[in-house]
Amino acid sequence: MKLVFAGTPEVAVPALDALIASGRHEVAAVVTRPDAPAGRGRRLVASPVAERAEEAGIEVLKPARPRDEDFLARLREIAPDCCPVVAYGALLPKTALDVPARGWVNLHFSLLPAWRGAAPVQHAVMAGDEVTGASTFLIEEGLDSGPVYGVLTEEVRPTDTSGDLLTRLAFAGAGLLAATMDGIEDGTLHAVAQPDDGVTLAPKITVEDAQVQWSAPALRVDRVVRGCTPAPGAWTLFRGERLKLVQATPVLDRTDLAPGELSAGKNNVYVGTGSHAVELLWVQPQGKKPMKAADWARGVRIAHGELLGL
Repeated sequence: MKLVFAGTPEVAVPALDALIASGRHEVAAVVTRPDAPAGRGRRLVASPVAERAEEAGIEVLKPARPRDEDFLARLREIAPDCCPVVAYGALLPKTALDVPARGWVNLHFSLLPAWRGAAPVQHAVMAGDEVTGASTFLIEEGLDSGPVYGVLTEEVRPTDTSGDLLTRLAFAGAGLLAATMDGIEDGTLHAVAQPDDGVTLAPKITVEDAQVQWSAPALRVDRVVRGCTPAPGAWTLFRGERLKLVQATPVLDRTDLAPGELSAGKNNVYVGTGSHAVELLWVQPQGKKPMKAADWARGVRIAHGELLGL
């Protein structure tokens, strides 16, 4: 088939690579979000997908909005059979959805209908799911509601951050998307409607969502820290300034600390929760680089009974 691939961040690159490497289909063009400001200089930088496509000599389309007529006209000129999508980052209008004969097929990082939305992996980690996965489905106008072509499952490990899990799913899902394209082409794969039961939503995690509530149980604190790593980053307040929590772990045998109460030894920093304590392993003070929590604690000289949080 002639394909137009749509994707933007680094997590979409393995799927693009898999389609290029398959040799079975022609990736005629790539659709990605416009260049965005990045770094201290805020200079415009192309998306990871755009950079990879340019390296491979593939035409790159960067519409400000996928409903722009110039973009739609070029898409019609290319006349793709199918448009595989991974984390493109913009809503596709019906005028775009109607162009490829076999539709737009999305690789979504959950076992649909669970975790429909922008942040399925983060929500899976924060909810304590033991198993998640990826699904390929035909895009409709609804939110991740289209019929499913294929799925794969992936264990959520006890120490996984959302970044760890998303990386594994990106590479495993790349193979699933390539196999889905093959099955659509040869007619062996047919999309099946999602069940009405089991629908959960995964909206984008906000900075407010990432604030740790120390009155919650230690297990919940651990999940928030892992689920919000690397982005947007779990955080709390210390002496009125934000302190990012990069890595922490529950400590089952320590229950003597009040929620938010700090206890720092020579090589350990503990903080109380609504159940047992958690040990802070890595933190990032405002305006500084990540550091070991014990080094941070020595520098700030934590007072007896001092609290994190509001």
